[in-house]
Amino acid sequence: MNTESLFESVRLGDLTLKSRIVLPPLTRSRSTQPGNIPNDMMATYYAQRASAGFMVSEGTQVEPRGQGYAWTPGISTPEQVEGWKKVTEAVHAEGGTIFCQLWHVGRISHRSLQPERAAPVAPSAIRNETVKVFVETGPGEGKITDSDDPRALSTDEVGEMVELYARAARNAMEAGFDGVEIHSANGYLVNQFISEHSNQRSDQYGGSLRNRLRFLEEVVSAVSREVGANRLGVRFSPLFESTDEERVYLGLVESDPHETYVEAARMLDRQGIAYISIAEADWDNAPELPDSFCQALRDAFSGALIFAGRYTPEKALRMFEAGYGDLFAFGKPFIANPDLPHRIWHELPWNKVDPATMYGGSAHGYTDYLTYAQQAQQNAPEPESVS
Repeated sequence: MNTESLFESVRLGDLTLKSRIVLPPLTRSRSTQPGNIPNDMMATYYAQRASAGFMVSEGTQVEPRGQGYAWTPGISTPEQVEGWKKVTEAVHAEGGTIFCQLWHVGRISHRSLQPERAAPVAPSAIRNETVKVFVETGPGEGKITDSDDPRALSTDEVGEMVELYARAARNAMEAGFDGVEIHSANGYLVNQFISEHSNQRSDQYGGSLRNRLRFLEEVVSAVSREVGANRLGVRFSPLFESTDEERVYLGLVESDPHETYVEAARMLDRQGIAYISIAEADWDNAPELPDSFCQALRDAFSGALIFAGRYTPEKALRMFEAGYGDLFAFGKPFIANPDLPHRIWHELPWNKVDPATMYGGSAHGYTDYLTYAQQAQQNAPEPESVS
């Protein structure tokens, strides 16, 4: 298999990346408690994977109410900013490029994760019935549970939320990130505003698709003023069908996902952002995105397109050769293979990820996956002694 095209340099906004291989945002729940502060172990984890052409941090809550899972990091306090500086400095020392994913879960949360155990906030007071959350039950221990009932944000509060995203973007740049990505996928807050299922507002943020896209448009405008549109991306999960499988995240299936996300792409193209990242369905036997949608997305958006979701080098090459995508993200494979680009280039076998160590815990299953060179050295025969 000729993978040379995956190792071409590529433009992303005003950046030149060393390859088309991406480390996507992957929740790992290893931040220091209390305070959800990034730490030295996280710096090691990201630095180990800095051979990626492009990296996006795990979802990082823009404010305390934005948390829906235990032990995930934030970007709203000075301590969190200082913690992220360790990560960005470690990545840059290895020649990597990393954006911060700005995240707010909205209604996908539990009172135990909210300040003063208040109700989670959302576009409308509609309970999430499908996506589970992860809460702490004791030091280093947790469980998956249902979300709590949310309360609807007032119109004024929506405007305040936009400013919280802008402040988080400022903090991310202070922390040394090369740019930011707005998490607008998987049924979280921005996606909740876009979706007809979770947004039943009667003000300028609800009703028509144009109105449901307004919150995203305002967030993008505010964040662009802080970081520059050419250092900004947006992530979507345009599902065309769902699954009965129990999951910690999934997203929302619109009655017309094609129209919803192509119109969103047109709006983002007018804003001039650097890229759109598409998180495809990733459950077993999940359908691939329709070719007609991929082509429409390409026609609607002039920036870079990133695709993720159970990708293999073969699928990445197929999407690239069809002209649909520019960069391709490998999630779980990058967790288990810190040297994944090296393995792809040399067609070497991949380590398998350990599902039991995905979320929370220690360095085990986090920073102790070996590179191919380390494995070869470990398996090399001992030299014979000379008598």
